[in-house]
Amino acid sequence: MSALRVGIVGAGFGGVVHAPAYALHPRFDVVAIASPSSAERVARERKIPHAFSSVEEMLAGVELDVVSVASPPFDHYRSVLAALAAGKHVLCEKPFALDVRQAEEMVAAAERAGTATAMAFEFRYVPTVIAMREMLENRHIGALREIEVVRMGREMLERNTARKRGWWFSREKGGGVANAFMPHFFDLANQFAGRHPVATAGYLRTANPRRVDDEGPFESTVADGAFAYVDYGDGIIARVSADSATVIESLTLAVHGEVRSAVANGLGFADLTLYAISEDEEDELQIVESVYAKHGTIAPNVPWFLALLDAFAQRIDLGASNVPTFADGITVQRQLEAIGYGRPG
Repeated sequence: MSALRVGIVGAGFGGVVHAPAYALHPRFDVVAIASPSSAERVARERKIPHAFSSVEEMLAGVELDVVSVASPPFDHYRSVLAALAAGKHVLCEKPFALDVRQAEEMVAAAERAGTATAMAFEFRYVPTVIAMREMLENRHIGALREIEVVRMGREMLERNTARKRGWWFSREKGGGVANAFMPHFFDLANQFAGRHPVATAGYLRTANPRRVDDEGPFESTVADGAFAYVDYGDGIIARVSADSATVIESLTLAVHGEVRSAVANGLGFADLTLYAISEDEEDELQIVESVYAKHGTIAPNVPWFLALLDAFAQRIDLGASNVPTFADGITVQRQLEAIGYGRPG
């Protein structure tokens, strides 16, 4: 079976995670990358044969089987539709789109194309997340009552000037904390619940709209904090939040049941310790490492992205797998809209 030829759209996260992960996977062969500013540089660094300035040029200039969309959120709609119209399999980064209308059009286009599609919700494949889902499936915690997916970080402190002005600070282009973290966090809560959300409520907060970089002051129109409650019915509630204007750096994943809780905490997904807690005991659980763990030296997300590519390859080859779907993407898009994410209306 010959390797599937991949073209990557976006040379930021696309160059750091997508390109090395596809290159390591035996089912894929990265043959092209497209970016208006840095495709040629990343192609040289990653030894990718072809570089283009746009997805349209890439689709016209080289034979592809798969298009992997890792461009900024404002480009997802255009690149996904172009790839589907060309009959390619498509993997899309989060957030799926800028709004629900775009997401619905992308899902409809995927149905017309009939090719394999997937969302890049790679945190599903973090070993600690897998262990927590197994505890839920085995009813180890009893009846599920509450889910926590909570992150605090320092990226958007007023004194933090490391991030430069650009699309990331533009609400209209899909920037901010809601773009960066909440799609993954909603997806994880939905996976822990094992069902679709009944209702999502919350809000976005901008504590520091006045920013400074090495060019001087500028205005941010995006949230630096996102906070949500999700109702799944049958007494199951989730608290999902990402606050990037705190002095603390912490990630907590927890599922609380009527028998015990499973709580994971650390600085991030690569640094989680999992505990099972009941009324009379607390045990630290040993987690089996990912078979791809050694590739975490390339970038922390690469091991989990490789596991995602396993599922994507099965979807392409066999027509069915547990890969995150465009349907999952639109579910999350509706949750994002419920808390105020999207283009100004």
